[in-house]
Amino acid sequence: MTFFLISSAIKVFLVLNVILVSVALLTLLERRVCAWMQDRLGPNRVGPQGLLQPAADGLKNFLKEETSPAMADKALFTLAPIVSFIPAMLTFGVIPFASPLPTKWGVVPMVVADLPVGFLYILAISSLGVYGIVLAGWASNNKYALLGGLRASAQMISYEIAMGMSTVAVLLLAGNVTLSQVILQQQTGLWFVLPLTVAFLIFFISAFAETNRLPFDLPEAEGELIAGYHTEYSAMKFSMFYIAEYSNMVTASALMATLFFGGWDIPFTSWDSTGDPSVAKTLLTFVFFFLKTFFFLFTFIWVRWTLPRFRYDQLMALGWKVLLPLALVYITILAAAIWFLRVQLAWEYGRAMAGVLAGVNLLLLIALVGWLDRGRIVSGSMPQEREAA
Repeated sequence: MTFFLISSAIKVFLVLNVILVSVALLTLLERRVCAWMQDRLGPNRVGPQGLLQPAADGLKNFLKEETSPAMADKALFTLAPIVSFIPAMLTFGVIPFASPLPTKWGVVPMVVADLPVGFLYILAISSLGVYGIVLAGWASNNKYALLGGLRASAQMISYEIAMGMSTVAVLLLAGNVTLSQVILQQQTGLWFVLPLTVAFLIFFISAFAETNRLPFDLPEAEGELIAGYHTEYSAMKFSMFYIAEYSNMVTASALMATLFFGGWDIPFTSWDSTGDPSVAKTLLTFVFFFLKTFFFLFTFIWVRWTLPRFRYDQLMALGWKVLLPLALVYITILAAAIWFLRVQLAWEYGRAMAGVLAGVNLLLLIALVGWLDRGRIVSGSMPQEREAA
């Protein structure tokens, strides 16, 4: 019991600090990547290659003056950044980030808390963060901030449903919501991104909306709402919203890597999942988990500096008229396919079953592209060429 408590405390301390340091470095990475995309240099003055810029930004925010609107609700105005910050710190705790580590006191699972509810816990806790945004908008007593808070709540409701429905597909295939079991299931067959491609795309799009990142950053659209829900915030209160946003990015990226890309599983080998645990396996699986997570973090940054912002009606239409009906239809088809393969053909999940489901997903993707196109791009290009000829 003592060993369990000590190991858990160490994992909590390490994970919390790694996330905070990662958030600081992500701000630097985003500025350097956007500068590279725009043919600029980016921050490169503070420290070697600008590596100390996050530390300078943090010190600046600690020393800046705290402002508070005269007519704001002081208690809720102060509470709102905390309400956004805490759920962002809690969500990563159930994600396994490496294979178990052997010690002389016993094997330590590389997850803070391997809860039996798994990714349902992440969806539940992460959705609490929007309360902080709504409180920030309402407590500021500012019309632009209030509109930003209302937009955030409507956006969360619209895309949380689609995201939850996409994870139902993982539950149907894995038969378990514990993330360690989801990883184990993917090790026996193919990564779920192939047999659940449509579910991955729905989750991927919803993750952008849930983290309020472009092209879904309507709650803080600077061209319309000045800065949205955090218009009246400054210094560390303002920074806490940004820390929460980037922490949610890290969690969303790690969750996509875990649910659809095998988590810490090393591709094309069973060395990491067979035999006795070892330090080498723990370190190497952590490296692969980091690489998968970093890929999605880079994608978040890439999309932000590539795509323009949606109009608000387009954002709502995508959530309610496209993603939600698509998720419902997809789950129905997928459930029927899994029932037929498991009950009628007595198949267990493996490469054969994953291949069949991948084919079903390919057909659905072709139908989806045809429906979304509706003769405007793919089909519409040919008649225009004939008319021009």
